[in-house]
Amino acid sequence: MEYVYAALMLHKLEKEVNEANVTSVVKATGAEVNEAQVKALVASLADVNIEEAIKAAPVAVAAAAAPAADAPAEGGDDKKEKKAEPPSEKQEEAAMEGLSSLFG
Repeated sequence: MEYVYAALMLHKLEKEVNEANVTSVVKATGAEVNEAQVKALVASLADVNIEEAIKAAPVAVAAAAAPAADAPAEGGDDKKEKKAEPPSEKQEEAAMEGLSSLFG
């Protein structure tokens, strides 16, 4: 994932997305660089218009839709929102049992 982030950062800074630049960015983060992954990323991005890919990403649509979900419903209801109640002891015990079954 750090390689993709490095490529996006380079694109944002209007730098060339090449093996040397991606390697430099990943090294600057303190992560180990896997040269095969760097080569694969650069090769896969060779024919990609990164700006168009960003615009077409479904994340942008989901982020834009989130504020609409928070908006109050039309109709002028003055009802106050219900506050979330803390989980009961039974709910906590059930959650712990579920976790314990995962880890033995």
